[in-house]
Amino acid sequence: MASHRLLLLCLAGLVFVSEADPAGPGESKCPLMVKVLDAVRGSPAVNVAVKVFKRAADETWEPFASGKTSESGELHRLTTDEAFVEAVYKVELDTKSYWKALGITPFHEYAEVVFTANDAGPRRYTIAALLSPYSYSTTAVVSNPKE
Repeated sequence: MASHRLLLLCLAGLVFVSEADPAGPGESKCPLMVKVLDAVRGSPAVNVAVKVFKRAADETWEPFASGKTSESGELHRLTTDEAFVEAVYKVELDTKSYWKALGITPFHEYAEVVFTANDAGPRRYTIAALLSPYSYSTTAVVSNPKE
């Protein structure tokens, strides 16, 4: 239980840091950002494959965007304000490949976050994940850039 609390505390810190210190000029303007932390090493999770899907009218998942996390464990520029319309989205992190590349056999194949983006005005969505080989924790922060 204590380790679970520590993981949640680290994840809260990760979200705070990602909101307080954008990666670079113009990067804070992207409507969807992913930040991943390796809980084993206590460092950014580099080269984690990220896929974003958008729910279609027939309830299937359509590919929307993809990329890999940078040296900072972040992935920016997944989409634009114009393309990121009101819908249900799924962000999928390829945790299995990440841990396998480090020589660790993981329990999970992937971690995912499913959320609704709405049109209540300009919003920035930060999906943050804290990974270990046998568990993961995710959170999302929605902010209004005009506030």
